[in-house]
Amino acid sequence: MTKKALITGITGQDGSYLAELLLQKGYDVYGMVRRTSTVRYERIRHIQDQLHLVQGDLLDQTSLTRAISEIMPDEVYNLAAQSFVPTSWNQPVFTGDVTGLGVTRMLEALHTVKPNTRFYQASSSEMFGKVVETPQKETTPFYPRSPYGVAKVYGHWITINYRESYNMYAVSGILFNHESERRGLEFVTRKVAYHVAKIKLGLTREVRVGNLDAQRDWGFAGDYVEAMWLMLQQDTPDDYVVATGKTHSVERLLDVAFSCVDLDWKNYTVQDEEFMRPAEVDLLVGDPTKAHAKLGWEPEVTFEALIQRMVEADIERLKKDPEQHI
Repeated sequence: MTKKALITGITGQDGSYLAELLLQKGYDVYGMVRRTSTVRYERIRHIQDQLHLVQGDLLDQTSLTRAISEIMPDEVYNLAAQSFVPTSWNQPVFTGDVTGLGVTRMLEALHTVKPNTRFYQASSSEMFGKVVETPQKETTPFYPRSPYGVAKVYGHWITINYRESYNMYAVSGILFNHESERRGLEFVTRKVAYHVAKIKLGLTREVRVGNLDAQRDWGFAGDYVEAMWLMLQQDTPDDYVVATGKTHSVERLLDVAFSCVDLDWKNYTVQDEEFMRPAEVDLLVGDPTKAHAKLGWEPEVTFEALIQRMVEADIERLKKDPEQHI
């Protein structure tokens, strides 16, 4: 019997990698997409003919219930969210509704229609925020420092609540920063890679960034979606930190990215107050011991290899189309 999986946020970075993985494993893959005036399927274009796309929105309970009723999925991966931290300051209510309450709507649809579906919630290292211990693990208390982080904490705890209240197989992956050439330009890793490529090709002269000292645990998104899948294959539902266990500063990111094209980042980088957060998260580094031990999961792509593939991918994109923004 072929397994059916529904992915919300399938047009995003993680959704596209997860869809590829599940197709390779023989799943029937359904992707939930919102009705918008601008349809952006670039990240799944190469596999779109193998996917079943259905309309739905985490803001609309009826659409979620209908989708679950029609698909009757074995697994649901909730990756959709308003996921850009700076935007959450400008749109805090919207962020809370989608990123927080949207999880409840999906869980309620499952509880009502097909409660034996296995559910994965995309939690975030931003929940730790102003960290109370380093490295951060599954038992580390949350101290979110943005509306996005607060909304993710709600989504995390409502997932646990449904698991404990209704005996549903519902888990959360507390993923630390994970990047790729499919990352949006608003995220600092892709922003840097893209601007390094433009500088190399003579299309611009500088990259503007915020806090150079902020440190993050950056991994490759293609590695991290495998951990998502593994979480839903266990006998018992549980939550896991997914991370590399290594941290790098934004300054180190710049150094590695510019070294890919034999340039000195100091000559092309401008610090800009516009990119400083109202409440900064200075250091995030995860402890993936539990994921290693129980899931057998290990990240394969190093930080340096990750940044190099991102820079090289943007150089190739820009050579084909200097106006490329994906």
